[in-house]
Amino acid sequence: MTYLLALDQGTSSSRSIVFDARGRIVAQAQRELPQLYPRPGWVEHDPREIWRTQLATAQDALRQAGITARDVRALGITNQRETTVLWHRKTGQPVHHAIVWQDRRAEPACALLREQGHAATIQARTGLLIDAYFSATKLQWLLNHVPGARDAAERGELAFGTVDSWLIWQLTGGRRHVTDVSNASRTMLFNVHANQWDDALLQLLRIPRALLPEVLPSVADFGATDAALLGGAIAIGGVAGDQQSALFGQACFSAGMAKNTYGTGCFMLMHTGGRFQQSGNGLLTTSAAQTGKRPEFALEGSVFVGGAVVQWLRDGLRAISASSQVQSLAESVPDSGGVMMVPAFTGLGAPYWKPDARGTITGLTRGTTIAHIARAALESIAYQSAALLAAMGRDAVAAGGAPVSELRVDGGACVNDLLMQFQADLLGIPVVRPAVVETTALGAAYLAGLASGVYAGTDELSALWQAERRFTPTLPRSQAEALMARWEHAVAQAVLPG
Repeated sequence: MTYLLALDQGTSSSRSIVFDARGRIVAQAQRELPQLYPRPGWVEHDPREIWRTQLATAQDALRQAGITARDVRALGITNQRETTVLWHRKTGQPVHHAIVWQDRRAEPACALLREQGHAATIQARTGLLIDAYFSATKLQWLLNHVPGARDAAERGELAFGTVDSWLIWQLTGGRRHVTDVSNASRTMLFNVHANQWDDALLQLLRIPRALLPEVLPSVADFGATDAALLGGAIAIGGVAGDQQSALFGQACFSAGMAKNTYGTGCFMLMHTGGRFQQSGNGLLTTSAAQTGKRPEFALEGSVFVGGAVVQWLRDGLRAISASSQVQSLAESVPDSGGVMMVPAFTGLGAPYWKPDARGTITGLTRGTTIAHIARAALESIAYQSAALLAAMGRDAVAAGGAPVSELRVDGGACVNDLLMQFQADLLGIPVVRPAVVETTALGAAYLAGLASGVYAGTDELSALWQAERRFTPTLPRSQAEALMARWEHAVAQAVLPG
């Protein structure tokens, strides 16, 4: 048997999954990753814990599968993006905790860049909006605030990386300092047209080039693991940021194909092929996972509160005692009874970008029950995703393409049949759930499999992808459009007057 090992390093946990050559899960292991909140708005991880938990799950997964390193053809890595690690090249020790993608401490630096008029240049070169979400201003903060860090960086003594680079450094015993294009494209320092670090942006943010990893395609020779770690050396052949990896795992390899990941938030990506397309509708342009040197792109949008609304029903409203109960509660009524919920607990993301919006529940009557509110909460995930796909469709048509014809789905909340059917009804296109919903890890395994010759090309991977269930629209378009109009009215009510 041929096996592939995927390391999936996420925000709240580290996981490892062993796949066979058909993309089926053989074994998996998971360990929680502690979250650190030193101040309001600050989120950190201990890089040593990232490494410790990730290595432990890899060892656990191999043990559970009953295989050794010799049985693994290659290893792939997928990771939380934008999280920023800075470490000493000589010792491999971090100089500070990792600054997590959710961290907002660098917002003043971003505000200054906007005030200085750099937004258009940065978006044109990187595809990104200026935001503390991305790695550049996090790295700048570390260089400015950790004593001695800037001087050490200027002397070439420090290394910067996103989580993939940090793991590869540790896995290879410090022999490789590399990343892939999909992770590099989330730093706000990478020119996605040229596929290289942008000297003008490095100069603007005062980032020494000596800090940066070498950038490779997502399918490449990233080195081999130190034999002592997993009982033998394993080639590292595939690397991609989590959302690009999920797009790859969903076999969305060509322009116009799209996936939506339903997690705590929702991340929707649409492949745009080799065309860099700047969104006119509040979306980001990002590098897709690349199997070769040719740049490939995707449009990306994120919903801040997706599955988190179910957690709020459980922990805040105490409407349910377990998240799994939400579907039966919502199904106990035929519809939401006119109730609309906009879960703008932390503002609204794409395509609205309204940080001042706050959560609202509208349309209440004397006949409203907790079941109606639960149904409206669940439906809010679909409404937000439908608004996102509509924005992508407008961008696609503006570029001379066609709107998305089907949406492939993954993530925890995609197992909810009621939600997926309502999503299809709003969109007016099929919503397709794959047989393997662990598409983020599967994407990393596929990339490693391409590098090691397990697969001949993406056509073979497309043939492996299988649907578990296809949800087709049942609602007349006029009714779906009326519901979306009511949603947009509710969103307008969620933005408080200044």
